[in-house]
Amino acid sequence: MTSASRHFSLQLSNGHAMQCELFLPARQNDKQTAIIAIHDIFGLTDDIRRIAGRLADAGYPTVVPDLYDNGSIKPLCVTKTLLAHETGKGLAFEQLEAARLWLLEQPELGAQKVGVMGFCMGGHFALLYSAKAPISVVAPFYGQVPAKAEALKGIGPVVGGWGAKDMVMGSHGKRLEKHLDKLGVEHDVKTYPSCGHSYMNNHDTVFFRELGDYSPLRAKYDEAASEDSWRRVFEFFERVL
Repeated sequence: MTSASRHFSLQLSNGHAMQCELFLPARQNDKQTAIIAIHDIFGLTDDIRRIAGRLADAGYPTVVPDLYDNGSIKPLCVTKTLLAHETGKGLAFEQLEAARLWLLEQPELGAQKVGVMGFCMGGHFALLYSAKAPISVVAPFYGQVPAKAEALKGIGPVVGGWGAKDMVMGSHGKRLEKHLDKLGVEHDVKTYPSCGHSYMNNHDTVFFRELGDYSPLRAKYDEAASEDSWRRVFEFFERVL
């Protein structure tokens, strides 16, 4: 990894300072674009750092906000974030907006546009937040998709992926395609028949290594689908930004 990283905090309206990590590219892209990487249900782990580092290596300054750092004790922090995930409103959206504004305010980044990329829970947040905020490109992966297209009205170009073996959300990629067709939004959404949930997340845990195939999500890292998704993401970014 050629990118460098550093920690910083962002003040929230409740007075709490949310922890974030910034990943800086050795050479920035010519798109004047920075990215918010939104973690999955496991929080700010080495895996989302790996993903943010890959975005930075491609030239995109990337911030990972810790959505579970919202001023309450840890179990309540997680509960609040998951509630925002289900209701579409709450402090998590303020946290994402704080990260977006911060990226635009850093002169050394030269960012005039912001994109978001999210996984699982983060994929759902990426969709909902991007319909509310001026986000230039959206990259959601295997997250929940709203039942109605109207919930995504205002969203920008979308590139994403789902795994067909995911028995819970495997059909949501097709649902998203229908929504975006209806809304007239440019998109590249692919459902991979050979994998399930979390196919881009390479968590080094017993669950993912040994038990993923036995869960309804069929959650397991898939290198081939992951690499194809990364190729599509960067090609899409080049085209639409």
